[in-house]
Amino acid sequence: MSTDSKRREALVYHAKPKPGKIEVVPTKKYATQRDLSLAYSPGVAIPCLEIEKDKENAYKYTAKGNLVAVISNGTAVLGLGDIGPLASKPVMEGKGLLFKIFADIDVFDIEVDTKDIESFIQTVKNIAPTFGGINLEDIKAPEAFEIERRLKEELDIPVMHDDQHGTAIISAAALLNALQISKKKIEKVKIVISGAGAAAVSCTKLYKAFGAKSENIVMLDSKGVIRSDRANLSVEKLEFATKRKIDTLKEAMKDADVFVGLSIANIVDVAMLKSMAKRPIVFAMANPDPEIQYDLAVSARKDLIMATGRSDHPNQVNNVLGFPFIFRGALDVRATKINEAMKMAAVKALAELAKEPVPEQVNIAYGETKLNFGPEYIIPKPFDPRLISQVPPAVAKAAMESGVAKNPILDWERYEEELLNRMGNDNKISRLLMNRAKMDPKKVVFAEADQLDVLKAAQITQEEGIAIPILLGRKDVILELMNEIDFHEDLVTIIDPKSDEEQPRRDRYADVYWKSRYRSGVTKYDAQNLLRERNYFAAMMVNEGDADALLSGYSRAYPTVVKPMLELIGMAKGVDRIAATNLMNTSRGPLFISDTSINIDPSAKDLAKIAMMTAKTVKLFGMEPVVAMISYANFGSSKNERARKVKEAVAILHRSNPELIVDGEIQTDFALNKEMLQSKFPFSKLVGKKVNTLIYPNLESANGTYKLLKEMNNADSIGPIMMGMRKPVHILQLGASVEEIVNMAAVAVVDAQEKGKKVKTVK
Repeated sequence: MSTDSKRREALVYHAKPKPGKIEVVPTKKYATQRDLSLAYSPGVAIPCLEIEKDKENAYKYTAKGNLVAVISNGTAVLGLGDIGPLASKPVMEGKGLLFKIFADIDVFDIEVDTKDIESFIQTVKNIAPTFGGINLEDIKAPEAFEIERRLKEELDIPVMHDDQHGTAIISAAALLNALQISKKKIEKVKIVISGAGAAAVSCTKLYKAFGAKSENIVMLDSKGVIRSDRANLSVEKLEFATKRKIDTLKEAMKDADVFVGLSIANIVDVAMLKSMAKRPIVFAMANPDPEIQYDLAVSARKDLIMATGRSDHPNQVNNVLGFPFIFRGALDVRATKINEAMKMAAVKALAELAKEPVPEQVNIAYGETKLNFGPEYIIPKPFDPRLISQVPPAVAKAAMESGVAKNPILDWERYEEELLNRMGNDNKISRLLMNRAKMDPKKVVFAEADQLDVLKAAQITQEEGIAIPILLGRKDVILELMNEIDFHEDLVTIIDPKSDEEQPRRDRYADVYWKSRYRSGVTKYDAQNLLRERNYFAAMMVNEGDADALLSGYSRAYPTVVKPMLELIGMAKGVDRIAATNLMNTSRGPLFISDTSINIDPSAKDLAKIAMMTAKTVKLFGMEPVVAMISYANFGSSKNERARKVKEAVAILHRSNPELIVDGEIQTDFALNKEMLQSKFPFSKLVGKKVNTLIYPNLESANGTYKLLKEMNNADSIGPIMMGMRKPVHILQLGASVEEIVNMAAVAVVDAQEKGKKVKTVK
């Protein structure tokens, strides 16, 4: 993508469909006059008076307890520097988005137009009653130190400058684990810190809290080694001034055990790396380019343990592992501050989590056979679903033990369940899917690439590394559209199945097709004509190994697209019925709905087969299927044949697949409401489980349900995902959005990855 295209895409993302990245959403009913009279006058006066009596009641009657202010004056924004408060607003909104999707914390972003320390502090103090916590962001050092220190002293709510402490907490967890793997003691290792800003100072202080010795630390700023005999050192730098008579990074690196980079790109060379002690630890965290390139470093030192700030290398030091969960724990016990004990608890929780067996969902997301604690896995991955249930409780317990918790947690099991329930609406599955596709992108045929939205989706998959697109359609139209969206021709393969230049391949495909179908009434002439059609041509590309997967259906009715796929590609071995499922990202978490596109009125046996295929698809996404077989009746309450069909399907599944968590027939509300189910049907296999798969008795109910969820609740839909095909083939819904097409491309890639594994296993 050109610089202009990236600029345009970033601007459109922030501007459309409405400006910005966050919004305020009502949490109470407001439909009737009665609702409004309770929300505002006169009803609102009553909680106001209760808060006047006791200010702690604000946590009971308002959103204060789950509201954090992300506050900046724009003096040190990302890699942009001092761009001012208003220009920093997109970053602050982005931070708010991360708070919400990772820890379900609401955020108001506040941009303060002052560089004066006292004025900034007073502004924050004046607005602090609104919030349950303060996240300071992108404030330059040394002012950031004084601002945070004062606010922590003068406010009774958690305050943290994430630029300082976020990196410190994550890197400290990584350091403890790296030291364990390299069999070194933190009290003895020699540490070099490149950088002396807010993050570097905070990191070094935290390492010292875990046992690192001042005499073993060398810190460098832009002028070189910070020595005790240097003039005009700030208080922060003076703490880390060394008495060693050295001046350069090269000298500091000799025999060092640990290098921590929070400075600029490419300042460490191979010679410096080779001069370090045995089993060195290098955290090169400058972004986007580290102090030494990862590939260069690991090729130079085979005994190296390395981390960076990048997601495309092992061991990413990512602040999102910390701040959402630290504030979550602090808010949940109404901590008056975030103290050293709480930060250290977060470090230990992250370090210990990396040593535990990794959920299959995480392995799948990162394309790993099995992530194990070791040199390339010293900190958890940002997509690890256990973070929400591990880090906040550790922080909350530390707050309680250190005496800063005003609302101690008494029931830890219930608290953990509440934390897990918070994470239903963050689209993690979509992010996991994309990440997994990027690990091993496959060649995907976009059979309708002369449609603008399809072409846009193909462009995104190519630029994001999700897939290797092959564009089918009228070449002149495709090229014209590519020029319009700045998608360069030389980046992809373009094929017009009807063109003269494709005659040799078309004839070859036609011959293969004819030989496979001549006893089914297909003539060679028929085959040659059909192969001029894009869907037949695309299917043969996949059949013949010229592509790994295909997408079609954007502009044509579903049945007309399915037909050539069944004729040419066919069903997988042992499958006698295909089906489709849609993955819905709902407010309660991922929900698979089947069959949404293929089987109009399946029999009991067919329903059982659909349930099993869907269960396998759920596992493909790293989840354990919990299946509800949906009906209008509950457990024999109706003798109608439609209800009996579902009941019979359940019986088949219980006999043939006793290990599968499945039950029914059951109404949708009972399936999804754990309390209702426990109360009325305590015998059900679904009791105490969170249902993530709904199998409907017919096409109209499944299709109508997923589309209702999509339109009424803005639930993202991934699908229909074709199940039971021999090759990776997926049919889009008519008029699918660009985002939906991109999602389906990722599904096609993951499907190709899995089918490729099976082929290799058979061989």
